[in-house]
Amino acid sequence: MPETPARAPRPRDAVLALPAYVAGRRAEHELTAALASNESHHPPLSAVLEVLAHSSAAVNRYPDTAATALRERLAELFGVSVEETVVGAGSTGVLQQILASLCDPGDEVVFAWRSFEAYPILARLAGAVPVAVPLRADEAHDLEAMAAAVTPRTRVVLLCTPNNPTGVPLDAAELDAFLARVPSDVLVVIDEAYIEYSGSGAVDSVALFRRHPNICILRTFSKAYGLAGLRVGYAIAAPVVADGLRRTGLPFAVSALAQRAALASLEPAAAAEMRLRVAEVVAERSRLTAALRAQGWVVPDSSANFVWLRMPDADREALVDLLAANHILVRGYPGDGVRISIADASATDRVVAVLAGVAPGAALPTSEVFA
Repeated sequence: MPETPARAPRPRDAVLALPAYVAGRRAEHELTAALASNESHHPPLSAVLEVLAHSSAAVNRYPDTAATALRERLAELFGVSVEETVVGAGSTGVLQQILASLCDPGDEVVFAWRSFEAYPILARLAGAVPVAVPLRADEAHDLEAMAAAVTPRTRVVLLCTPNNPTGVPLDAAELDAFLARVPSDVLVVIDEAYIEYSGSGAVDSVALFRRHPNICILRTFSKAYGLAGLRVGYAIAAPVVADGLRRTGLPFAVSALAQRAALASLEPAAAAEMRLRVAEVVAERSRLTAALRAQGWVVPDSSANFVWLRMPDADREALVDLLAANHILVRGYPGDGVRISIADASATDRVVAVLAGVAPGAALPTSEVFA
């Protein structure tokens, strides 16, 4: 047997210290309601299915690493220049490019907590120091506290709206006041992964970008557009920032299939189909929120495709186990609570039925309701 060398390659200490990203559990059989990952429960849009059916013969070729056609379409859609657009492997991939391009070791990245689980992981991976600012009691970003947390070492602030996992959006007036306090050399990333579910009350991030060149808008095709399995997201940023993001992107990271699917998703007919699907999810979100509140649960108003229940860990574990025993998968967050993704009316009915008669904070049963 060969001897083990005294010294061997090993990951950086910062990498070994990273917590693993925890994805939502996968459905194991057809009875399972998969409400843990905020995916669209709808099949791909009709136009996307047609594109995919006719594009597989070209997978032996490299994609356009600059995603030129998609960037041109996004620029047209948002009224910005092509030089202000970036396409990457989902919004998480683009976020990694943002932090890699802006942060030196020891620089700080400020974000609310709890928010998107990847924020502290990607910050540490970039060698930066994650600075987590607790949410307010109403589950919203505490923008005053976040502004106070900005130091000369701060390079990036991450604002998730609506926030994942609480669903609470940013307030426009509070955001204006926040931007007035943040130094112009700090990049403020407005992460809008769930913006399509927010309706007319959402912050106009494009208008803010035109007034504040230190804003970066971050979006994805994974949620409302239903392309989670193809990994395509995008950013809008000032040309110098966008150029840095493109330089740090992995070449050919977004497949030709993903680019074509995203382009098809933006066609008028496909966009209209997406909006109808979003309307169905919003209706179910309202129905589930009302039903849970009637049962005694405290549910903040969500502007995303999920609802949030804050609770102690013992209750969190019991609730996740109770729903899992009834073939409903939801996402539990240690120390914080439970997020329930929205799907169709049947999924809403099942969640409400399982929790009917269960008093919040009381001992939860684990018996199955559904076979």
